[in-house]
Amino acid sequence: MTLLAVEGLTKRFGGVLAAKSVSFALDEGEMLAIIGPNGAGKSTTFNMVGGQLRPDGGSVMLAGKDVTGLPSRALCRMGVGRTFQVAQTFLSFSVLGNVQMALLAHHGQTRQLLSDAAVMHRDAALALLDRVGMAAQAGRPIGELAYGDVKRVELAIALAAAPRLLLMDEPTAGMAPSERTALMALVAGIARAERIGVLFTEHDMDAVFAHADRILVLVRGEIIARGSPEEVRADPEVQRVYLGHSGTRAAGRARRPVHG
Repeated sequence: MTLLAVEGLTKRFGGVLAAKSVSFALDEGEMLAIIGPNGAGKSTTFNMVGGQLRPDGGSVMLAGKDVTGLPSRALCRMGVGRTFQVAQTFLSFSVLGNVQMALLAHHGQTRQLLSDAAVMHRDAALALLDRVGMAAQAGRPIGELAYGDVKRVELAIALAAAPRLLLMDEPTAGMAPSERTALMALVAGIARAERIGVLFTEHDMDAVFAHADRILVLVRGEIIARGSPEEVRADPEVQRVYLGHSGTRAAGRARRPVHG
């Protein structure tokens, strides 16, 4: 079932056309990656879908409802979760406290006294941490964790809103190679088991080609290729403008950070 339908998204910054008639769809339980070189329009497209930017043209449909231009807070209430390139957590809180705060926000209870908040949604928070392999670390201050573990906690925070759609902006940024593989495998497993659609941008091509069901390649604001990892890797135009000349070697070379 189609969860997200994007049609003709366009965005201009002055005289620069950052996204030109970008269209794609995302199904429930599917992992869809957006990749491309610097300045390709990835972040612009991602932020129009996520409500950080209002498009100049086109539409965004979530489960059949027009959500074009709605702010991120409204989208969150409609089942859109998000993680960020730099993890968004409360460093002075424990691991458990961070997830409890996310649950309080989801239930509209952020004005609770701290003494009450500390015991609210404790079981639900522990269950979320168990899903991401962090229950054993629940009592630790989040500032003591390795960065890969912080990213797992951020995933639990995003899941606290019970999202149908999860937007992940360079989820493996700053992580060691083994941590990247483990995190993306975890996300893929959760997405498929719980029918959560995942739209992500990523600079690590190993993570993209290993875990995405489909890939969109943007160059200068336009989609130049789309398809399965195998189809995109073999596409001559993608190899020429982004990956290089050899499919598997190119994936390794394209692991450098890319933005846009």
